[in-house]
Amino acid sequence: MVAEKQEAVLHIVGKARLQGHVPISGAKNSALALMAGALLSSEGCTIENLPCLMDVQRMEEILVSLGVKVQREAGRIHLDTTCLSSAQAPYELVSQMRASFFIIGPLLSRLGIAQIPLPGGCAIGARPVDLHVKGLQAMGAEVEISHGIVHASCPGGRLQGAKVYLDYPSVGATETIMMAATLAEGETVIQNAAQEPEVVDLANFCRTLGAKIYGAGSKTIVIVGVPQLHGGTYRVIPDRIEAGTYMIAGAITCSDITLGPVIPEHLGALIAKLREIGVQVTIETPTVIHVQGREGKYRGVEVETSPFPGFPTDMQAQLMALLTISEGNSVITETVFENRLQHVAELCRMGANIRTKGNVAIITGVESLSGAPVMATDLRASAALVLAGLAAEGETQLRGLHHLDRGYDRIEEKLRGLGATLYRV
Repeated sequence: MVAEKQEAVLHIVGKARLQGHVPISGAKNSALALMAGALLSSEGCTIENLPCLMDVQRMEEILVSLGVKVQREAGRIHLDTTCLSSAQAPYELVSQMRASFFIIGPLLSRLGIAQIPLPGGCAIGARPVDLHVKGLQAMGAEVEISHGIVHASCPGGRLQGAKVYLDYPSVGATETIMMAATLAEGETVIQNAAQEPEVVDLANFCRTLGAKIYGAGSKTIVIVGVPQLHGGTYRVIPDRIEAGTYMIAGAITCSDITLGPVIPEHLGALIAKLREIGVQVTIETPTVIHVQGREGKYRGVEVETSPFPGFPTDMQAQLMALLTISEGNSVITETVFENRLQHVAELCRMGANIRTKGNVAIITGVESLSGAPVMATDLRASAALVLAGLAAEGETQLRGLHHLDRGYDRIEEKLRGLGATLYRV
């Protein structure tokens, strides 16, 4: 009889002081879009500073299924896209990861056809693909969704430049339309575009391969289509969400740490909130941030998530962990995803005092948290529970580690390097 495989559990022993420097990996959300964008090149390309993550591995498997030849070494990947042979992505891979849908734009633009199952990922809200679809249709694509699969084709053989207005500045839709437009005929203008650093990174990557993209990082992006893209080498930007998570790790444990490489402008909203709470944040060099927690009580604040340059939804859960031990009342309003307060129940198991109504959480600070068995419900919730465990009295046992492994490169190793006590069983 085969023994049933047991679920891994992360044991976190609280109250350890952290000290030292933590290295920040390449940005997950950029890396996945860049790997999809590589499909636009008729020669292939090399991507450097790639984080070691489950999602990156899945995207690699999707590209291989399309005929891409992959050479992987530590932190870099070479993608030979000359033999792109399939426009059909396998359901079992796409269903596990939201970002896999990014391949629809490049496939449609390069091959004139794409068949992509509707994507999966964290259960944090609807995140529909209608904005992606509307943008592609505006460029002349015929798109039909049947039996859970998006069928897209270009009747004229090549997408046509168009004006695309996004009802919401969706990062995914902005990136899909921008990639599709690089090989389209004529000029495409995206209005109300997402301004996130990851959009700028993708634009810079495409430009390295010969694309003509202007205005990325602003609300209006202009893309002038070219017949084809060549090869190139590109380095992924540092992960601002990983950096922010370690900044809060330093604050919640009243520790003194540095982290880098980072791009401080990408962390503006978080730095402002941490300083308002009472954390000392210093930009030591253009790529290194120093965080100094303090013994006295932190102050409660009000936060509302919004698209960049606002406070990122991907940092909401981690900040909430810090606010559970901050004096007075704090209010967090989640405006980006409708189902992103699932970590509240788990933080309350650790002694937090949080009430929710709709998309609003009211946090009343407590003296301290206590270790408890908890379950991660999504990627950023898993990080918040690790942070709470670092600050809590006693030991926390975290389950649902597949979420954590999707988005944090060697998190246990990095935290142990700072002096934290945690181990996986």
